[in-house]
Amino acid sequence: MSNFLDTNHKRKSAAITSVIMSLLVVALFFVGMKYLDPPEEYGIAVNFGTSDVGMGDIQPTEPLKSASKEVEEQKEEVIQEEVTKTASKVTEDVLTQNTEDAIAIKKQLEVKKKIDEENRKEKARQDAIAKQKSDEAAKKKNLDALIGGINNTNGTASGGEGNDNTAGDKGKITGDPNASGYYGNGTGNGGNGDYQLGNRKPLSRPKPDYICNEEGLVVVRIEVDVNGKVIKATAGVKGSTNTASCLLTQAQEAALKTRWEPDSNAPSKQFGTIKYRFSLSQ
Repeated sequence: MSNFLDTNHKRKSAAITSVIMSLLVVALFFVGMKYLDPPEEYGIAVNFGTSDVGMGDIQPTEPLKSASKEVEEQKEEVIQEEVTKTASKVTEDVLTQNTEDAIAIKKQLEVKKKIDEENRKEKARQDAIAKQKSDEAAKKKNLDALIGGINNTNGTASGGEGNDNTAGDKGKITGDPNASGYYGNGTGNGGNGDYQLGNRKPLSRPKPDYICNEEGLVVVRIEVDVNGKVIKATAGVKGSTNTASCLLTQAQEAALKTRWEPDSNAPSKQFGTIKYRFSLSQ
């Protein structure tokens, strides 16, 4: 403390400061701002009440009963219910109308699709009939030009050929007049052969007669002597696709008639095969 007031200037400054602070504190009690207690009110006065609406000239001093509020709530509920019912009815009507329109459009599309399909089928049928008639007419014209019309069903030729007991000329109009077979659609009279006997070649290859309405492959196992004669033939061995008796018989007979090259160095019984392919489309 002695260091704080060690000079006359410091002591004078401290004394002056203390006097000024004392005067300010005293002045606050006598010269300070005045205010009202309670403070004066400002603005617009609002009437006492307990609701946002009202009617009459008598000012209640206490809150009114809640009867009017309940009535208002009931009115609001009734109005809300009516609004909900109205909205539901409108939505239902719209959905019903949309559903009926959709069903009507769907039915129209189904009817149109069915009619288009029937028209397409009828057109395809008519086109097929027209094409068939055109093909038959062209085929008849070509055949008439090829053979001079002698095979016309209204011709005047007499006689006949066939293995039945009924009058007529059995065969196909596109067949060979010299062929002995009566089945198939082409010009062949038997199966095409595939001959195998070592290095020896067939000298004569008679075709089997095509006398049955069958087709397929018949394999014949043969035994050939040194002179080239077939001494034994077994039809229908492994590899055959049709073993109908009529095919086997004709294949065996054709194989026995086949002649091969003579070979003095060959074994006395040389084995080989002949394959006959019978086709109804030949």
